[in-house]
Amino acid sequence: MATVHREIVIDAPPERVWAVISDFAEGPTRMAPGFVADCRVDGPDTRVVTFANGTVVHERLVTVDEAARRFVYYVYDGTAPIEHDNASWQLHATDDGGTRFVWSRDLLPDALAEPFAASMDHGLRVIKKTMESA
Repeated sequence: MATVHREIVIDAPPERVWAVISDFAEGPTRMAPGFVADCRVDGPDTRVVTFANGTVVHERLVTVDEAARRFVYYVYDGTAPIEHDNASWQLHATDDGGTRFVWSRDLLPDALAEPFAASMDHGLRVIKKTMESA
């Protein structure tokens, strides 16, 4: 199983970033407009996310830990050839009042690691730009 781990520092307070990323219904489109084209909740803990490149994923929420600012989900269906995709976002305050955004995911097949890493890098750049201009 491949693990992809990415981090970025955002010049915005963790509380503000958390308010967006922890929004299960609208978080993806609010934090990454243009990267995420649509997000539709289709159950109490499931959503369908459509990316600008046409990829569609069906996600199930695992946990939202307010105290740790940690959001965990997994992909259970979609257009990508995924056997397993479990992911977490976690926010950490920086010494200067910003946010360190940590995104980790475990993937099968292993061959998905490289393209997913590139997509995560792009997504984090969009999130950073969006949150810093909010």
